Amino acid sequence: MRPTSESVDAFIAEDAVTAGDDSLAVIDGVITGELPGISRTLWRGVFWGGTDQAIVGYGRIEQPRPRGESVEWFLLGLARQKRHVSLYVNAAEGREYLTKQYAPRLGKAKAGAAALTFATAADLDLAVLAELAEHAGRVQPFE
Repeated sequence: MRPTSESVDAFIAEDAVTAGDDSLAVIDGVITGELPGISRTLWRGVFWGGTDQAIVGYGRIEQPRPRGESVEWFLLGLARQKRHVSLYVNAAEGREYLTKQYAPRLGKAKAGAAALTFATAADLDLAVLAELAEHAGRVQPFE
């Protein structure tokens, strides 16, 4: 995955038309509302599992890797998959990713270690999503 210079706004607008759903725009509004001034970058490339992905990355962080050097990454990432939307949360408190802490209150979302998946933004409690975004920005500073 590499950051691009492509327009995030154009990508989100195109996604709404293609998917027939404005979930990315809704979630983008929640994240940017809670983290004013956070950078937004469209990342493209091969992601975990070998699939080609486009992810809206919010903020820039150094992500430690178990083996090797840390990598440049995003604090929060938003992507549309074939059957769901993914929100990647690269922020933890202690040894627990925030996804585990907030998933029970978010609504119809499944939590992985550092990812939440859901069908549409309508499945989420957006007030809880806003709390999650603010908390992520507080425990893991962003640029």
